[in-house]
Amino acid sequence: MLWDVVRADERLAEWLKELEEGDEDAPDASDALRGWLPDAEELPDVLQDLAVPYEDVNDLVALRRTLADDEEATALLGRCVRGLVRDMGKIGRGLRLRPFPLESGPLGRYFPVYVLVAALPYVRAYHRERGVPEDISRRTLADVGRGLALHRRRYGVGGLVAPGWFSLHFHGELFQLGRLQFQRTRLGGREGVALAAAGLALRPGEHCLDLHIPDYAGPLTPEACDRSLAIAREFFPRHFPAERYTAACCHSWLLDPQLKRYLPEDSNIVRFQERFHITCGNSEPGDDLPLRFVFGDPDLPVETLPRRTRLERAVGDHLRAGGHWYSGHGWFRFTPSGEG
Repeated sequence: MLWDVVRADERLAEWLKELEEGDEDAPDASDALRGWLPDAEELPDVLQDLAVPYEDVNDLVALRRTLADDEEATALLGRCVRGLVRDMGKIGRGLRLRPFPLESGPLGRYFPVYVLVAALPYVRAYHRERGVPEDISRRTLADVGRGLALHRRRYGVGGLVAPGWFSLHFHGELFQLGRLQFQRTRLGGREGVALAAAGLALRPGEHCLDLHIPDYAGPLTPEACDRSLAIAREFFPRHFPAERYTAACCHSWLLDPQLKRYLPEDSNIVRFQERFHITCGNSEPGDDLPLRFVFGDPDLPVETLPRRTRLERAVGDHLRAGGHWYSGHGWFRFTPSGEG
């Protein structure tokens, strides 16, 4: 069933074909499994180190045997791991994992987790090489547990939501520094033009930090954000001295200026917005984003949305009134430690 479902998806079938064509050093499938994954006795400890929820641990351990018995899945595991750890740490060079359809069954839904587990020794070695503190490394990679919790919250079954996102963690491109996550990236054209117009000596393609706001991580208080930024100002010059970061960008529905119509000036979200020069928003609505992040399900009928919190009321009331939400794009100057 797994492969019938996967091959029926044209985009996934094309992705699998590209993976196979680009993998010149594919070993025997059984050798790949022995070389990449911990055995069934070691796997629970590894999963717990990644903050995998307990309700998912037994399923992942049991499915390891199913994976071992599936030659195609085992071969794909090897290809994915090689793609993910190749060019470790190089911005934009790592494989972005794809989600399999829910209909692919437990092995399909959990497959990206096995890939990340198999890549774990490589990204840890990269962190050590860069001198990344163990606690930052651990918290960064343990974000996998959040992805599993979000999947179960959204779909009611085990799996990893947005595996392409977690590929960044396991390719050395993203770090959890306190409340916020920081992604090593390069300026896009829109942001590069805006920053150049503001007087920053940056152009499209130069280094930039993207800020991300994970859920399940506590309130987005100004104090928590200040602490994250203070850590980042020390972190990047120390561990990536060849990359100079002088601007931080954020692309999020939390930067939609319309939120100020519903939330008080001293709310955490409004104060977060005020850190940024907000350049523009997407012209196309992104109503699914607040529905996903606030209510857990982008397909919830608008008329059924609860109104328990100030943010729930803001998001739901705006949609019920016929409005739409948009992703905002913002930036601010990022001054590394020691540069003033």
